[in-house]
Amino acid sequence: MATLLFSAAALVAAVVPASAQSPATPAPTPDPVVVVDCSAQAQVRPEEYLLACGDGNNRLVGLRWDTWGQRTATATGTDMVNDCRPYCAAGRFRPYPVTVTLSDPQRWPDHPDLQRFTLIRILYTDTAPSPVLKDVTYKLVY
Repeated sequence: MATLLFSAAALVAAVVPASAQSPATPAPTPDPVVVVDCSAQAQVRPEEYLLACGDGNNRLVGLRWDTWGQRTATATGTDMVNDCRPYCAAGRFRPYPVTVTLSDPQRWPDHPDLQRFTLIRILYTDTAPSPVLKDVTYKLVY
């Protein structure tokens, strides 16, 4: 009888997966990655993002995020750029379709528990506003 019980216990131990036998240690949660806006606020998947903090003449709108990961984030949207003709106060905002990529996450000194993206790449999928190149990368310094 003891042999039968021992055999049954060995059979159960062999059939039950190791994860069910002992609690697994949870994987550490990675630090959240954000993009910092002109007001020094952390944003995740923002629908809008102001590029020209000083005068507001360049803003990304209608952002639809395809990815938001630990290394990069990608979106499509529209870059609304003031043509400043004849001068900026009298200018008109013109739409330019874009693909946006955020990258190069680094620890945010003001909030050490967060990572912030430090580069933004803007790829104009049609025409770019003159004299801007069709593919530009800017350092985010906020």
